[in-house]
Amino acid sequence: MSVELVPVLASGTLEGLYATIEGAIRTATGPVGLLLIGVYSFLIAFVLPLPSEIVLAPASHMNLGLPTEANVALIVLVSGLGKAAGSVFAFHIGQEAKQSGPVIRFVRRSRFDIVSWSEKKTVELAQKYGYVGMALALSVPGFPDTISIYAFSVLETDYYRFAAATFAGSVGRLVVTIAGFASVTALL
Repeated sequence: MSVELVPVLASGTLEGLYATIEGAIRTATGPVGLLLIGVYSFLIAFVLPLPSEIVLAPASHMNLGLPTEANVALIVLVSGLGKAAGSVFAFHIGQEAKQSGPVIRFVRRSRFDIVSWSEKKTVELAQKYGYVGMALALSVPGFPDTISIYAFSVLETDYYRFAAATFAGSVGRLVVTIAGFASVTALL
């Protein structure tokens, strides 16, 4: 695997760590690169507030001996499975958290308005459309998955449907991203 690591900033900031992780994903190659994409997708489901779309970056240079289209399909599959596995982990944490009043109070008092807005929108989608709503929410490119996954995890109870909805949403997001990129490229 060839990975160019962007150095973590001297001050040790989160931005430096995020840049390092994103750099590793952008330059990932070979089977180890696929593993890295799977681990990254697992982590963004419950802890890393990073974009999931970045996993598509190494598709043209993955060095798997496959055409680029097959690399893309394999990356989408690995990323979807990684995110589904990470969402089950987040789901378990959410099930524990809904038993804990202090955790819920802390999240509600958070200084980030996006948390309360996202939670509200996610709850609305879950109540109206169930797991299909969750998959749709996760299909929106650029929106943090972690917030939606945790909001749904507090509301829902079925691990298998939760994982399936997360997989569908993850694949949907990458397909929307690919289609959007293809549309823009066709215009140029």
